[in-house]
Amino acid sequence: MAFFDKLLGKKKPELKARCPITREPIETGFGYLLTTSQIVASKKYWDMIMTEPETLSYTVSHFKNVASGTQMRSMIFDKYSSVEKPWMISDSCINLFEEVDKKAARENAKKWWENGGEYAPEKSGAASNSLDAQTYETVKAYAVLEAGRSRIVLQ
Repeated sequence: MAFFDKLLGKKKPELKARCPITREPIETGFGYLLTTSQIVASKKYWDMIMTEPETLSYTVSHFKNVASGTQMRSMIFDKYSSVEKPWMISDSCINLFEEVDKKAARENAKKWWENGGEYAPEKSGAASNSLDAQTYETVKAYAVLEAGRSRIVLQ
C-alpha cells in the first residue's frame, strides 16, 4: 500500500500543532511540550483560566460563597488536570509556567515533532497519576479556592 501511495503521490497529512491556550498555530519544530502536571502546577495559569470570559461568572459566584460557583471551578480543574496527552505550548504562553525548565520543554517539543506527534515526556498523563497526593491536593486547592481572587472586584 505504501508503494501505491508513493506512486500516486499520496502522503501523510502534515503534522500541525495549535496552542491550547491561545489557539495560535505553532510552526513545525517550535513550541514547548509540557505535561499536564506542569500545566496545572502553575498559579498564573489558573489565575488566567478562572478569569476568562467563559469562567468569570463561576469565579465571581465562588467568591460570593455560592456553592455552584465552587462546584463549577472544581469541574474545570478536573477537566484540565485529567488531560492524558502532553500540551504543545506557544512562545507567547510559556511564561505562564515559571517552574518549567524551558530548555527541556523545547527539546521535548522537538522530539514530539520528530516523532509525528507521538512522543510523550516522562510523567505525562493525568496530573493525579503523576503528582504525589499532597502536591496534587495543594494545586487543586489553589485552582478551585483561590485562583483569580486578585483579578476580580466583588460588589
